[in-house]
Amino acid sequence: MNDNQKILLIVSFLLRYPDAAWYAEIPEWKIDTETVEHPQLKQAIFDFFDYVDEMPRKEFEDQYVRTFDFSQNTTMYMSTYELQGTGEQAEELVKYKAFYLENDFEIPAEMPDYVPAILELCAAVDAPVAREILTYCRPQLEYIRERLIEAKITYAFLFDIILAVANGLEDGAK
Repeated sequence: MNDNQKILLIVSFLLRYPDAAWYAEIPEWKIDTETVEHPQLKQAIFDFFDYVDEMPRKEFEDQYVRTFDFSQNTTMYMSTYELQGTGEQAEELVKYKAFYLENDFEIPAEMPDYVPAILELCAAVDAPVAREILTYCRPQLEYIRERLIEAKITYAFLFDIILAVANGLEDGAK
């Protein structure tokens, strides 16, 4: 597994709902983070882990729910942004589903446009395919990031990491 794949998997984990099982997995993910070679992204991930460690669990869970479950501005489902109707959203979901099918990857239990699931897919495929998927998702990822920044929510840093990896994949293609 290369550094970009590892980073995307770690961020995928960090963007998942923080239940008891999630907290139980944190030590393993911190160990994985130790092996990240990119110093700035490694530090950004550890900074987020520190943020999680410092915040009371209930407060962190409530923040997650308010941010991603109860807000239309920062939902984790990318097909909900800037679409006019359910027909367009259905078409968009078909495009996301195709990413999984074309790469012999199991369709997630969540909707196919769920950010953590997309990151897991990108971590499992070759760099050119990951670049294609992240390029397709970039406008929605940037939109979520901007809304998180406006709301002063720490999760914005995870979207900075995702976009940094996407930029690195693009730079590697040139």
